[in-house]
Amino acid sequence: MARFLLLQLRPETEASDDEYHAFLSKGGLDDAQVHRIRLDQQDLPDGLDPRDYAGVIVGGGPGCVSDDPATKDPVEARIEAACLSLMPAITDNDIPFLGCCYGIGILAHHLGAEVSKARFGEPVGAVTCRLTDAGRLDPLTRDLPDSFDAFVGHKEAVQHLPHGATHLAAADSCPYQLIRHGENVYATQFHPEADAAGFETRIRIYRHKGYFPPSEADALIAMCRAADVTHPERLLAGFVSRYR
Repeated sequence: MARFLLLQLRPETEASDDEYHAFLSKGGLDDAQVHRIRLDQQDLPDGLDPRDYAGVIVGGGPGCVSDDPATKDPVEARIEAACLSLMPAITDNDIPFLGCCYGIGILAHHLGAEVSKARFGEPVGAVTCRLTDAGRLDPLTRDLPDSFDAFVGHKEAVQHLPHGATHLAAADSCPYQLIRHGENVYATQFHPEADAAGFETRIRIYRHKGYFPPSEADALIAMCRAADVTHPERLLAGFVSRYR
């Protein structure tokens, strides 16, 4: 059985490990079924070919595609370049791909769409997503309810639908919550792997990273604990089940 390639972008070990175990748990995977690469610590192996994997999953991280290259953190610049280096092979060959939060920026940027902080950034919390007509028909989302809550938190966003992409889910605060390119390349603005406990960990770790005023951390944690966020993980499980 081919493994899934999981690219992780978080330089904080606690956050990276928590995200990794969330992908395993929510995706129904074990360690042997995943080739994990922490791009903050590792380069992509020479000759790595995404066609050798069942699919590619890109996690979230504190970096932004739209940050000024002149001032971008060198580690974040290296991570971004590594992810973008794989996108031509992924989109040209329609390789199964699931980009989560940062991953939608990578996909949209690769496809030539604007990714910026101009509009649609969302504070940390739960938002209500709605399936589009296309989303009600898509194999990964047609069994989801028409409306569901998901965890978000991002400074930049896709500003318009990339050419050739299909719009699958929207929210009032950010219209491009889920898109597909071709038949197998997906990206979400929300975090399909995240539950309240995982977001609590991230709130604590990133409280001084500009996502929210640090004084609001406790209130955000309470809000996440009270939220009913259960459906997004079905998208992740469905992706794994479809392509494993």
